[in-house]
Amino acid sequence: MESFKNKTVLITGGSRGIGKAIALAFANAGANVIINYVNSQAKALAVVKLAIKLGGNAKAIQANIADFTEAKKLVDEALETFSQIDILINNSGITKDNLMLRMKEEDFDQVIDVNLKGTWNMCKHLTRNFLKNKSGTIINISSVVGLIGNAGQTNYVASKAGIIGLTKSLAKEFGSRNIRVNAIAPGFIETEMTDQIPKDVRENYLKQIPLNRPGNPEEVANLCLFLASDKATYITGQVISINGGMV
Repeated sequence: MESFKNKTVLITGGSRGIGKAIALAFANAGANVIINYVNSQAKALAVVKLAIKLGGNAKAIQANIADFTEAKKLVDEALETFSQIDILINNSGITKDNLMLRMKEEDFDQVIDVNLKGTWNMCKHLTRNFLKNKSGTIINISSVVGLIGNAGQTNYVASKAGIIGLTKSLAKEFGSRNIRVNAIAPGFIETEMTDQIPKDVRENYLKQIPLNRPGNPEEVANLCLFLASDKATYITGQVISINGGMV
């Protein structure tokens, strides 16, 4: 496994699920880890404890990245703590599912604000530091539904498809400054969020997966490690699906 010693990674939504797995994977590889959270302070601090136990340096920072000013404060505090950030992983995401005819305007707005605007906010505030250092890696967590659509998730799908467009555009803007930007589009991954899916819907998802099982957060984390490593230095502007053959 490649070492990330003396590297710092900032992970939004790092207190549980995929974000937690990513934080622990980088800590295990020796990185300094900033774990962003909104409400789950106890869970975030538990991840910090685990990260330190694995050999990494870690800190939890509360911020609602959907808010432009709070996102800037998160970046500023992270830079005050570790002086430099090398890797940004935009993982924060929420769902407020409903069919289009029943979806409330605020449900659409909130999902777009957190998932898409939050990702933009973080990129906006951190790329100045990357540009100064002529180096940096951004990994945006999209979704398989951002590629194929999904009934009952127009807000979530729009946000995740938007992240793909943002990724490709930023890769073109910043490539000449040695800043790489890629997206990961996970399929059906076993997390607290997917635990809430009704049993019949879950079974229908599994029927569409040739590997006949959901993925696990650690598998997504391993892909993040690869994309952030020196083994992926010629990869930028890409959307890499990890979905067991579902798409």
